[in-house]
Amino acid sequence: MPAGKHQSRTLAAGTILVCGVVAGCSGSPGETTGIILADANEPGQFNPVGGHGDSGQSQIYDGLLRLSPQDGSSALPELAPWLAEGMPESNAEGTQWTVHLRPGGKFTDGTDLDAGDVAATYRAVVDPASASELATSYDMLQDVEASEDGTVTFTLKYPYAGFPSRLLLGIAPSERLTPGLAAESTLNTDPVGTGPYRLTSLRPGEAVLTANEDHWNGAPEVETVTIIHVPDDNSRAQRLQSGEIDGTVLPPLLAAQYEGKSGYIYEAVKTADWRGLSLPADSAFATDPAAVMAMNMAADRQGMVNHVLGGRGKPAHTPVADIYGEAFDPDAVFDYDPEAAGQLLDDAGWLRGEDGIRTRDGERAGFEVAYNATDTLRRDLALAFASNMSELGVDVTLLGTDWNVIEERRGEVGILLGGGDKPYDLDTQLFETLHSPLEGGSPFANPGGTGSPEMDTHLEAARSSLDADERTKHYLAVQDLYIQDPGYVMLAFIDHNYVQEDQGWNNVQTVLEPHAHDVGWGFWWSLRHWTRD
Repeated sequence: MPAGKHQSRTLAAGTILVCGVVAGCSGSPGETTGIILADANEPGQFNPVGGHGDSGQSQIYDGLLRLSPQDGSSALPELAPWLAEGMPESNAEGTQWTVHLRPGGKFTDGTDLDAGDVAATYRAVVDPASASELATSYDMLQDVEASEDGTVTFTLKYPYAGFPSRLLLGIAPSERLTPGLAAESTLNTDPVGTGPYRLTSLRPGEAVLTANEDHWNGAPEVETVTIIHVPDDNSRAQRLQSGEIDGTVLPPLLAAQYEGKSGYIYEAVKTADWRGLSLPADSAFATDPAAVMAMNMAADRQGMVNHVLGGRGKPAHTPVADIYGEAFDPDAVFDYDPEAAGQLLDDAGWLRGEDGIRTRDGERAGFEVAYNATDTLRRDLALAFASNMSELGVDVTLLGTDWNVIEERRGEVGILLGGGDKPYDLDTQLFETLHSPLEGGSPFANPGGTGSPEMDTHLEAARSSLDADERTKHYLAVQDLYIQDPGYVMLAFIDHNYVQEDQGWNNVQTVLEPHAHDVGWGFWWSLRHWTRD
């Protein structure tokens, strides 16, 4: 079936060759229904305070709100009540948000969900003792109060219009939220949530989830989900082909071989997940505005989409994807014009030497680009960028390494970054990426130190206003400023590519995705809703 053409579909019956490994195949009356998925990530770390399922994709936890697809993954989803009875209500200033819990929620340990559990979960995220990776995403949160009638009141340090998008986080029992590091919590290996599945087995390289028969919204029909760790892309593709697994996430060119293939369903899910290049703050060349503009003009984004992504993505000129409607500026683009880019460098004094590489005042036009060595897609995008720059007379060398090395050298190297972490409000796409660096922020939020007072003013005004039209005005101004003076070389918005054996399930949905792309997303994001006739 062509990628991206459907939101809900039926998977025709197929054969699983490893039915007896964990739970057995689906099909015959009385048999257990189960699926086996392979992921590049090691299963575990199930603590929501540490970041597990923070965009609402967890099968173990439920959030106050959930994502509601609008036209599958082709449009920005709406936020809908889940553990909450209704949508959050704000005061006039946008500094206080109130949520009312729906009754009847129960954790898998048999205890009742109450407002105190919600408050405790959010307090744990912002508690410095937790050292939560999510803490900066909840910087606006000052306090959370719970009442006995099931009301939760969030008080913010400053007005924040996008706060509802922060209410997708899974809720854990207050009794299990013990003080200390989130990474060391027992919830990582023994999670307790209100979600449709419970963890019944965890060992190195494998996790088994079993349907929660007492789930407040009804038990899921897929009774077991086994997730195995297969870090190598080619190995996952081979195991899918041999029938050892039922589904997986793959790079676009590996996944594309399953498009239209009998017995499988393939989809390239649309995202707000961008790939782009931060520029080294210590480089004379990469900090020259003329050089940055020239690199943006000489980057063949469409060629990268065609050849590296196999057509499964879109060129990215700014961090704003077209799914943001009126807040997206279609004219905020850099025309691909290598000849004009070369002239711009000539005019700025960056002249070609005998070896074809440009220099100015003894400084060589070039820098090193680092990428995560285990990510083949980032590697290939980095190679394509380096090739474009070579034609421009810019010497870009590549460094495939781990994130620890990249963090240590972030001032010296360009970094092949990914973004779109929590794209369900445009503030999350832009603020940390384009705002001048903030104390306590992620080292990868704006590693090149780009930003300006004028840009900061628009970003701050947009996040604090509750007026949609006013926010749009500020976001359009941000894009205009960025195109005039870019701080990155954005490359592409990438589709996430998933393949699943066809097994006869109905109501299999996809949704516009964030940066995360594992077996919590794709077809399996909607696993709790899968049905059979």
